[in-house]
Amino acid sequence: MKYTIHRASKPLGKPEAGLKCSLWARAEELHITHYQRQDSGHRPPTRARALYDDHFLALIFSVEDRYVRAVAENWNDMVCKDSCVEFFVAPSADPDQDSYFNFEVNCGGTMLLYRCPSTAEGATGAERLHLDPADGALIHIASTLPKVIEPEITEATAWHVEYHVPWSLFDKHFGVPAPASGTVWRGNFYKCGDHTSHPHWGSWAPMDSPQPGFHQPAFFQLLHFA
Repeated sequence: MKYTIHRASKPLGKPEAGLKCSLWARAEELHITHYQRQDSGHRPPTRARALYDDHFLALIFSVEDRYVRAVAENWNDMVCKDSCVEFFVAPSADPDQDSYFNFEVNCGGTMLLYRCPSTAEGATGAERLHLDPADGALIHIASTLPKVIEPEITEATAWHVEYHVPWSLFDKHFGVPAPASGTVWRGNFYKCGDHTSHPHWGSWAPMDSPQPGFHQPAFFQLLHFA
């Protein structure tokens, strides 16, 4: 299983949180369809696309949702409890190099971001590193819904979030350069809503594990930079 991240046809500008931008026509689309945990039965159709250029990795998620809620509004709040989409990425093709970023963004555009240690780092006592607000300020985010949604929206609601991550963050926290054509990383894409009225947990790549949870890099799949 793999996903190809194409180079943008022109430099990535500011995110717009919509697929109308002509840049996204070049991006491959993937679908989050694997729901292997017990949930409420609400499994909203969720799509994601990614592009890159010399300066940024860009992602956009599109969700046909219902039971939409957002109360986390500060950098590194627990956005997974809201209506949320997530992208975990290890900047290496080597499964043994399994440190990774977990980008978690709720429907209002609030982000949580850790650097999660590799298995080897964890064995020496390393813990998750919460990236500070100065790092967060380098990431450009746009969403189509308000920052706070409370009470929950119970009607059918489509929403989008888009964010652009500078390669400088990967260099700073993993010591890797911006990828070139032919580079291979690994990752997975997710949809969740832990504390909505209809909790759910879905992924792009299946996770055949008795242990629930998204933080399982053993199930990351290949991300090819074209």
